Amino acid sequence: MTADLFSLLPTSALAAGAAPDIPAGRLVPAALLGIAVLVVLIVRFKLHPFLSLTLGALTVGAVAGVSMADVLDSYTKGFGSTAASVGILIALGAMFGKLLADSGGADEIVDTIIGRSGTRSLPWAMAAVGAIIGLPMFFEIGLVLLMPVIFLVARRSQQSVIRVGIPALAGLSAMHGLVPPHPGPLVAIDALKANLGVTLGFGILVAIPTIALAGPWFARFAARWVDVPAPDLFEGRESDDDNGPRPSFGVTMLTVLTPVVLMMGKALADILAGKGTAARTVLDFVGTPLIALLIAVLLAMFTLGRGAGMGIKQVSSSLESSLGPIAGIILIVAAGGGFKQTLVDTGIGQLVADWISGSGLSVLLLAWLVAVLIRLATGSATVATVTASGILAPLAAGMSTNEVSLMVLAIGAGSVFFSHVNDAGFWLVKEFFGLKVGQTIKSWSLMETVLSVTGLVLVLLLNLVV
Repeated sequence: MTADLFSLLPTSALAAGAAPDIPAGRLVPAALLGIAVLVVLIVRFKLHPFLSLTLGALTVGAVAGVSMADVLDSYTKGFGSTAASVGILIALGAMFGKLLADSGGADEIVDTIIGRSGTRSLPWAMAAVGAIIGLPMFFEIGLVLLMPVIFLVARRSQQSVIRVGIPALAGLSAMHGLVPPHPGPLVAIDALKANLGVTLGFGILVAIPTIALAGPWFARFAARWVDVPAPDLFEGRESDDDNGPRPSFGVTMLTVLTPVVLMMGKALADILAGKGTAARTVLDFVGTPLIALLIAVLLAMFTLGRGAGMGIKQVSSSLESSLGPIAGIILIVAAGGGFKQTLVDTGIGQLVADWISGSGLSVLLLAWLVAVLIRLATGSATVATVTASGILAPLAAGMSTNEVSLMVLAIGAGSVFFSHVNDAGFWLVKEFFGLKVGQTIKSWSLMETVLSVTGLVLVLLLNLVV
């Protein structure tokens, strides 16, 4: 009898992978209430985003009138596919980043660039350092790694920590929001079925001028509003003589750029090489994100590990210790995939897509606005990206390859808009820099806003010429 009742509900299509025929009068409240539950649990009750996303997905299905069995089916399907496609990449990225830090390779990049810069060019050099370090690392890891360098440079150059630090943070944040293989862009690429190589190329094109404007240019003004000296932290790191040998700058840069070059090679092969040719087959394989990052990690074990005089046990220990801190990130990203799949399978995503299609408004602008609203509410760039991608996924099916990649970037730009008190990054910057809340808003939060708006403008301009 129970099975017969379930079969009468408009949810059988959900289990079959198609959107059920649920009225808009139920779908809209379901989406709004699901997102509201997600926001309230994260912001008000400080519940972990993994649990909040899970409960939000269940709320969406319950309000939409979908059976809990089918909701769980959708959620676990989205969770599993996201963990498989993105979780592995996050783990490999964490291993690579840990080797880069433990070997002294990151310090070598920083010291080399800073050593060749004058006082006036230091902010630009710091922006370059932030972008390079941010390419393979998560924002939080890059932030902690760069803090001693930011303070040391500020003290030696007798400049405000804001003048030196904001450009580095802009480089880190832009890479985090716009350029794969970071979790946010990868999730959006997976959800929207975007071309990785095209998105990577567009992401770098947008990121460079965005970093210049939100970093060195904005820092000139922010340093006037918030003029603070470097805190007395990390005073002991005036010299690296006692830290052992480092891999050379050239070897380190070659290793850092290896996965990017491989992924770009795949994109070029898809455009220039014919199907079935040896070059296309090889580049399609080695340019796949999983293989590209795997090659980078294996290469780093030799170039960075051996270059720093690390033994096999030290390299193994570094790789092992990298996985614990990112377990939570993988769970959040996978749960975001589950939440996204619930939105898609109930038909909410298609409803929004149909509304956007008939609204006459720019799809890219709306994608940015959706990400901005979720970012402001939850404080999480990753949650904003995965949720906005899930809502907009049905719309991407009818768009060109370039437009889908630009939508990924529009969502990424929106996901970093105005970091405030519900964002962990806000408190990291405040505490490390020794700022008050108001000072953090006038420097860090406004920098994130400039970065977000500039990214959107450049995406819209790029859309006019591609």
